[in-house]
Amino acid sequence: MIVSVQKSVLAGEVNAPASKSYTHRAVFVSALGTRKTHLYNCLISDDTRSTMNACRLFGARFEETPEMISVTGFGKSPAAPNETVDIGNSGTTLRFMTALSALCDKEIILTGDESIQKRPNVPLLSTLQQMGATAYSKNNNGCAPLIVSGKMKPGKYSIDGGVSSQFISALLLTCPLLDGSTELWIDGELKSKPYVDITLDVAEKAGVKIIEQNRSSGNGISYKIEGSQIYNLGDYTVPGDFSSVSYVLAAAALIPKSRVHVKNIFPSAQGDSAIIEILKEMGADISWDKKTGVVCVSNSGKKLKGICVDAGKTPDLVPTLAVLGAFSEGTMTIQNAEHVRFKETDRLKAMATELSKMGADIVETKDGLIISGKSSSLKGANLCGWDDHRIVMALFVAGLAVGNTTIDTAESVRISYPSFFEDMEKIGAYVEKQ
Repeated sequence: MIVSVQKSVLAGEVNAPASKSYTHRAVFVSALGTRKTHLYNCLISDDTRSTMNACRLFGARFEETPEMISVTGFGKSPAAPNETVDIGNSGTTLRFMTALSALCDKEIILTGDESIQKRPNVPLLSTLQQMGATAYSKNNNGCAPLIVSGKMKPGKYSIDGGVSSQFISALLLTCPLLDGSTELWIDGELKSKPYVDITLDVAEKAGVKIIEQNRSSGNGISYKIEGSQIYNLGDYTVPGDFSSVSYVLAAAALIPKSRVHVKNIFPSAQGDSAIIEILKEMGADISWDKKTGVVCVSNSGKKLKGICVDAGKTPDLVPTLAVLGAFSEGTMTIQNAEHVRFKETDRLKAMATELSKMGADIVETKDGLIISGKSSSLKGANLCGWDDHRIVMALFVAGLAVGNTTIDTAESVRISYPSFFEDMEKIGAYVEKQ
């Protein structure tokens, strides 16, 4: 699908979609339990459907109504699927199901779409091998298709924390089902740590205890996980998604005469809540009432200013930040973001390529972007969405500011924010779908 976007002024209110990260974990944790769980305000998207469908293959049962998803889990005895586990485009699903497969005696094949078959998994495969499981890439390149069988054993292990936090989350959620205690040491900096914090948050609410420890040397962290624990999430409501609303907030902060209220944004473990403080530092008129869960943002005509942002903990904000930098005064520096290259696409390269088409002065570095804001000279262009939901939504924000812009592969928003274009239209965006 191609979307055309014209210059727009935004006004009104929108409800934040449910968090994709929390929905993945709530569904997976519910499947790891044995009692029936009731999940409310779930995000139903292509990615979360992938997790639900994969959990079904391992024996979980789902009942859906418009208000709720009920899950009956398989506990510590998942059934090995008789068919290949196809997880579509969801990296989270692939990593979670890879660790889960290491609990099964039977060989399991996991794969996904073309994008998934380019994303690395070596740290997770290596650690599963340390734990006694069979885990390898069919094509010997660290990418799907993956072949896994168990059984993983408790003990003391290490894993590289610099590629994807999803590897760590996958192990943290499966290790409580082992017969003994496990200690997982993180080698190097744990990138995207807030996503691990989300994992710990959901596990704790399900009654599972995972202890984060600072190493005695003061260098790095480890996690201690007792074995033979039981998951029981009970009734659980998924919070709103800061990653998704970052596009709405950025658009309202950038476009003069805009004023938008975003509802259902309450405090949680999401690292991307940093978008509010980032916008404040850039000079945006933004406020957050944490009790009511309402964020208000407006632009009376003043320019934002470029700042330096460390994206180590907030990789999903990088496309949004790149657009903000292109339309701000001064220089915007995004750093410590090399792990963003291993998402659905190389997001540093994608944003540098597409914003350059609009006339942005943007330099791609090894681990980030340097953007000299010059919004007065930016213009509409025919842009590629790179089959990446976050690239498409970020470029849409840029299109709202200058108009006369088209973006292809726009259907990819179904991955995390299926109602994105409809929500933007409600608050005044001029959108045409082809």
